[in-house]
Amino acid sequence: MTHTPVKLNFEQYLEYDDGTDNRYELFDGELRPVPSESEENGWIAVWLMYQLAKFVNPRLVRPHEGELQVIGKPLNRFPDLVVIGNEHLTRPRKRFIITLDMPPPRLVVEIVSPYRSQKDENYQRDYIDKVHQYEKRGIPEYWIVDPQAQLVTVLLLVNGKYQSTKFTGSQQIVSRTFPELKLTAAQVLSASN
Repeated sequence: MTHTPVKLNFEQYLEYDDGTDNRYELFDGELRPVPSESEENGWIAVWLMYQLAKFVNPRLVRPHEGELQVIGKPLNRFPDLVVIGNEHLTRPRKRFIITLDMPPPRLVVEIVSPYRSQKDENYQRDYIDKVHQYEKRGIPEYWIVDPQAQLVTVLLLVNGKYQSTKFTGSQQIVSRTFPELKLTAAQVLSASN
């Protein structure tokens, strides 16, 4: 973990520059390096970008690029893929970030990195921590793509709480954000092959 002499607030974090290309998430005032993605996870996000860009302006589909401020102690996330709205393009910043004073993105997708058990940090981060954070942030649709479990979980915000549906194999993914999407769980999970 990168230690800063004092805990940073979110505004200080936005101005932080250590002179490298490293990406950090802010957690309770401390910087945590964002690990690099595996080639498989990276490609799934890019492949999904191509699929989703058939239904929305391609500029609004951002794999591994957007940063998202979430509710709680000073905290941000780097989703694997976000689908934003036009309103997110109007605020110039040094980097692309969706802050709390902006509407939430339309869709967030996280691709789970390998894990040994459900107690592992990779599993906990995407299945537990981000579910709560994205739910509080009001993100209407959150996908968890888990290549290891061969599972795509779609969480839809209903009355402020996520309702989840799991898709495997040849089951067609049902998306409220992209109802015209015709993808199966197997197609998404085999994108890297």
